[in-house]
Amino acid sequence: MRILVIGRGGREHAIVWALKRSEKVKHIFCAPGNAGTALLAENVDIGEMEFDRLVQFAQDNAVDLVVVGPDDPLAAGIVDAFEAAGVPVYGPRKNAAEIEGSKIFMKNLLRKYGIPTAKYETFTDYESALAYLRSQPVPIVIKADGLAAGKGVTVCFTTEEAERALRETMVEKSFGAAGDKVVIEEYLEGQEMSILSFVDGETVRPMVPAQDHKPVFDGDKGPNTGGMGTYSPLPHIPQSVIDDAIENIIKPTARALVAEGRPFRGVLFAGLMVTKDGPKTIEFNARFGDPETQVVLPRLKTDLVDIILASINGRLHDIDISWSDEAAVCVVLASEGYPGAYAKGLPIEGLEQTGDVLVFHAGTARSDGKVVTSGGRVLGVVGLGADIAQARERAYAAAERIRFQGKHFRTDIAMKALQAQTVKG
Repeated sequence: MRILVIGRGGREHAIVWALKRSEKVKHIFCAPGNAGTALLAENVDIGEMEFDRLVQFAQDNAVDLVVVGPDDPLAAGIVDAFEAAGVPVYGPRKNAAEIEGSKIFMKNLLRKYGIPTAKYETFTDYESALAYLRSQPVPIVIKADGLAAGKGVTVCFTTEEAERALRETMVEKSFGAAGDKVVIEEYLEGQEMSILSFVDGETVRPMVPAQDHKPVFDGDKGPNTGGMGTYSPLPHIPQSVIDDAIENIIKPTARALVAEGRPFRGVLFAGLMVTKDGPKTIEFNARFGDPETQVVLPRLKTDLVDIILASINGRLHDIDISWSDEAAVCVVLASEGYPGAYAKGLPIEGLEQTGDVLVFHAGTARSDGKVVTSGGRVLGVVGLGADIAQARERAYAAAERIRFQGKHFRTDIAMKALQAQTVKG
């Protein structure tokens, strides 16, 4: 098979890596890709939002399957464009991808079908939103309605903080048009958990769970990012809680989308909070998560191509999907200044000294024969091991050996799991 993967980040590098393991795959293109995907695939200089060029490229190059990575093209209808051209494509159509493209749509869907989530109200008018905000207790959460590269959510611990976040979102447009509408919702306390699922209509096949670390600094301090690290499995969260989330949140959401005439086909990502009242929904994404994918796909034993083809052909319910018992820990190496402004084009050294880990490129490029930084999140260093402790040790040892100016990373990825593992031991 000849496959085209669309995207340029760490998630796409992980997807290319997983597809490359299949004996069915003859050649992979990645548009536009990065310095890491170039090691496994043929990078194509076409942007993710250039639908006409991407469709034409797929037709001209006898592409058998297209796999879409990022949220923006999915929300804009890239799957519909490929389907209209008769090119097999994996991902949700535009009307189903709205579950990520609009937080208001997602929250209203959950409310309509009685699916557990935080209490909330939605606003299109700043003054009304401000008046409501001042009537609510803190902490409280402000969310831009639209896509904001994973950064449109602000957890506020004081009223002053909340008012500033609302003003920045709705008035100063810090997230652009994504902040024209907002969701103001109650703050949920507990453990975060991410469950990605292969979905085809009402058929839901959950992947192994993962946990992300959103704030930029240790101890969950600082502004939210697209994710500073992940790990899987979650030894501190009981299987009964994971099953509860699957049965009472993910499966009902898939059924709700079918009932609304928006059947979902692709990867449905549930961002959850395990509260004292059980799991509740924080968000849904319409694609592989980043950097969750970097720890989930290395644990997948079943051929990813087989799963995707089964989904496209309506046979997802027939396929057996198996997972490794190995643990995986991903440490994200970020540029100085991220998630704010950061420098680009800085040489990266030590990539050949990382040993027995996986290094997924997120924000990299090649310049004058060297790998250089080109994004805020630069690399995802993934250690695998018999347990969290071993995987974590390998990931951090390799992270220390990679060098670029201004490199920073959290040092507490997977600490909760490590502590739980130590207590059990």
